[in-house]
Amino acid sequence: MRIRSKAREIALCALYNTEVSKQDYRDILRNYFENYSRKNEAKDFSFMLVEGVIKNCAYLNSIIKKYVKNWEIERMAIIDRNILRLASFELMFVDDIPPKVSINEAVELAKRFGDIDSPRFVNGILDKIYKSEYTK
Repeated sequence: MRIRSKAREIALCALYNTEVSKQDYRDILRNYFENYSRKNEAKDFSFMLVEGVIKNCAYLNSIIKKYVKNWEIERMAIIDRNILRLASFELMFVDDIPPKVSINEAVELAKRFGDIDSPRFVNGILDKIYKSEYTK
């Protein structure tokens, strides 16, 4: 697995655990990297993603809500909403990643961690966000 792909996976797990356990994301990430030192090359990117999502969560949620029909973001599967937040953050704030890469990586995370409908759902929402928000 490529370094940035692994970093996204780690960031998603940290966001999920932060939301479920209410632990501080820094503690979750530190614990992960202390116990799995061979992943240290992904550390900086993981921290940047998680911190970016958490600091911009209200904004990211407002963007996602614009394109989700008949769904409240709070009622989405925790994994799906965090994948959407992560990829939306990349689309809006990380200039060195092509949008198609962010979307494809999010779909791959949805395939690995979501349910059977997650990849299509994530792809559809991110495609709308990309076409409407990113290209402004």
